Amino acid sequence: MDILYQIRARQDSFSAGEGRIARLMLDDVGFAASASLEALSQRAEVSTATLSRFARSVGCRDLRDLRLQLAQASGVGSRFLDPAGLPEQSAFHRQILGDIEATLRQHLSGFNQTSFVDAVSLLGKARMIHAFGMGGPSSLCSDELQVRLVRLGYPIAACHDPVMMRITAATLGPEHALIVCSLTGLTPELLDVVELARNYDARVVSITLAGSPLARLANVVLPLQPAETSFIYKPTAARYGMLLAIDLLATELALALPDANQERLRRIKLALDDYRGGPDSLPLGD
Repeated sequence: MDILYQIRARQDSFSAGEGRIARLMLDDVGFAASASLEALSQRAEVSTATLSRFARSVGCRDLRDLRLQLAQASGVGSRFLDPAGLPEQSAFHRQILGDIEATLRQHLSGFNQTSFVDAVSLLGKARMIHAFGMGGPSSLCSDELQVRLVRLGYPIAACHDPVMMRITAATLGPEHALIVCSLTGLTPELLDVVELARNYDARVVSITLAGSPLARLANVVLPLQPAETSFIYKPTAARYGMLLAIDLLATELALALPDANQERLRRIKLALDDYRGGPDSLPLGD
């Protein structure tokens, strides 16, 4: 049960006393979960009997069940219960930029050159590369990997559908490679398909949170760092760390065969200029 939703959804139907209980619990979930019944009654200015009626009205068996639900609610996602104050627009613009700059520096210092060398070696031997990712940034970044690597002549396909990922993993072998993107390294579907692919000796590069279950399954890890703040309204800055890892990996792959890749990029530029025209400085299909 999402007890906080149940309380909010019923606010218009509460009596005056129950309304005071609801406001107290929504304003300070931690206090409501830990305080004694006497303290709750005094703070809300109601009787214990009113507290019991309130518990039943929000779907709980009794007061004990209500307090258990509140304790669970206060222990999960606490930064979403009491988020940081809303800054002025210019202030949060600067904060977002600052978080991006900070996470890029943090990730760059956390990357190990040896890991990129190992990833280049692993991917260079692969007959086919598959990029897996689920969720917002991870899905986008698996597509980004396809865009980066296909122009360097690597056979690569991106996939986000869990059933298709499972089917693909079941067809792999030692000559195949997976690049798996996950900001958390916890997504069950990704863990399942990586274990399946490893069962058939496919090689795995993971771009994921350092020390996560997904990181432990990979042959090579390009480690991400936590980048969350108390300002819950903005997208996570950690996705910039993932993009940085992809840019570094793609550049390492390009420089592994500079002459061949220069020719590939020249041919792409020629094909795009013939298609769209424009100045010489335009990006290659980005």
